[in-house]
Amino acid sequence: MAQTAVPSGQTHPIALRIPLREILPWGILALALSLVLLYFVGAEQGAVSMVNGNAIHEFMHDGRHLLGFPCH
Repeated sequence: MAQTAVPSGQTHPIALRIPLREILPWGILALALSLVLLYFVGAEQGAVSMVNGNAIHEFMHDGRHLLGFPCH
């Protein structure tokens, strides 16, 4: 009795390859936005303020305490 191969219908997933040159700009953008957010949460406080007034400090005040940055 001869055995014949029966196709099982299963397909193997193809690995998705994303070139570094396509990921790099998004990584740089994410890093830049993270650094800006870190500045506003951690360092934007009156004496070293880049923005006049106290609005940014008050807006980020609770987040500053939540993340453990000294504020007062």
